[in-house]
Amino acid sequence: MDTSKKMAAGITGFASFLWLTLTAAVAANQRRLVFNPCITPEVESPRSTGHRTRPVVLRAKDGTRLCGWLLTPLVPGPRPAVMYFGGRSEEVSWVARDAGKLFPGMTVLAMNYRGYGLSHGVPAEIHMIDDGCTLFDWLAELGQVDAARIALVGRSLGSGVAVQVAKERPVHSVVLITPYDSILAIAKRRFRVMPIEYMLRHRFESIKYAPSLKAPTYILRAFDDDVVPHSHTDQLVQKLATLVADETVPGSDHMNIPYLEATQALIASFLTRQFAKPAATPQLPAGQSPTETAAAQVEVGKEVGPQIDDKAPSAVPAADTMSAIAK
Repeated sequence: MDTSKKMAAGITGFASFLWLTLTAAVAANQRRLVFNPCITPEVESPRSTGHRTRPVVLRAKDGTRLCGWLLTPLVPGPRPAVMYFGGRSEEVSWVARDAGKLFPGMTVLAMNYRGYGLSHGVPAEIHMIDDGCTLFDWLAELGQVDAARIALVGRSLGSGVAVQVAKERPVHSVVLITPYDSILAIAKRRFRVMPIEYMLRHRFESIKYAPSLKAPTYILRAFDDDVVPHSHTDQLVQKLATLVADETVPGSDHMNIPYLEATQALIASFLTRQFAKPAATPQLPAGQSPTETAAAQVEVGKEVGPQIDDKAPSAVPAADTMSAIAK
């Protein structure tokens, strides 16, 4: 073998070694690529000006401790309710602070995923969906909540959670903020030369479940989104069975969109209009009775005292859904 052939063989062998090494690294660290648990609270002692604010602790089916906030309207009576699912790097205490603007007159449940905030455990797609369904069942049985009017709001990574929970439970309406077709599709875009479809376990394939969603769905896009390209949102929108509107928030990007007054006003307006419409009585999944929900596993704390931080955060999280695999 002459020198040129030996050099070519050596380069090919080295390139193959690098490819295998990188592939193994991506497979081993995929949890870090999809999830980025934020433990530090965005807001200390959050409190909504329009709600009674209480810390909530839920024991998931496997005993894992989940922590968050329950916000109930000051006006008593059966009220519509909202469940919020956050982004890849999002700790959800800010929702408890801003709920008065986002969800006026609505009961709100904002829980941190496993490994986020004070919640225990390790994040995983299967756990997020299962926990979301458990939380929905508990909320539907909560006193003074109109079980026929429970909406889901999911931001970025949380849009994938909201879509799958909406498929499993009789939700009233859905708001998806900077949603995507699937994390698998975005990962394949980022790692073009790798067999990512054989490696990725946490796929969040919203596009597969979109056609089966019966609830009215509202899409909010960021004007400048370098994490979830609009083409990936387009793919999802084309498959949604009950799309009400698809709007772009002016002056927004992937990081600041939920904190903007314009975004919060749009969400509040959409949900208020939807909740004003007649709703059918929800049906529990086959084989499940009200006594089988998670009510006995939830601890609701005392009402939180005066709000410490009543201003917008000085800095939003450093990263959000799929930033590690979408850029």
